[in-house]
Amino acid sequence: MDNSLRKRRARPKRVKPWCEIIAVGASAGGLQALAELLFGLSAEFPPVVIVQHLDPRHKSQMAQVLSRKSGKPVKEAEAGERLQPGRAYIGPPDEHLLVSRGRFKLAHSRLIRFSRPSIDIMFGSVAATYGENAIGVILSGSNRDGSDGIAAIRGAGGVTVAQDPATAEYRIMPQAAIDTGCIDMVVPISQIGKAISTLVLEGRKSK
Repeated sequence: MDNSLRKRRARPKRVKPWCEIIAVGASAGGLQALAELLFGLSAEFPPVVIVQHLDPRHKSQMAQVLSRKSGKPVKEAEAGERLQPGRAYIGPPDEHLLVSRGRFKLAHSRLIRFSRPSIDIMFGSVAATYGENAIGVILSGSNRDGSDGIAAIRGAGGVTVAQDPATAEYRIMPQAAIDTGCIDMVVPISQIGKAISTLVLEGRKSK
């Protein structure tokens, strides 16, 4: 077989999507905001990794509730589990959630900003692992967790999104993220899933 025929029969190279992970932080008022974000995502999406501040004294039903409300597959993240596209993961109560080499790590280390899990810790691990191939999102919350982490994602070249505080049940957390000067897009909650899907499918916005 000559070289020209071999080249014609070669499979075309698969273009790797630029976005490999969507990292989301939420606190008070986060349940409905998360459900709206997930509901608005297109049918195909990168792994979505969520830190939601939860009561450490009780087993969480958040994954089941979000899956039912959004129609997307959502599960609680487990240590050592590999991230898969088309699935959303939420950190368990009272454990810090990190990502490394495409897998989850859990750590029962000290509270950060009075929280465990910490959005800042998860976002920092996403920035270190995925760099410019990450999207970071801050939703409703009543503290400043996530503001350092969103700056880390932006500093690593990732794209950053905040819920429009005017549409947040608790506006302190998205406003704190915006105040860092590291947010690329401020989006009403009703449009945030669609906006993120557009970023994923059509490519990053110019900065």
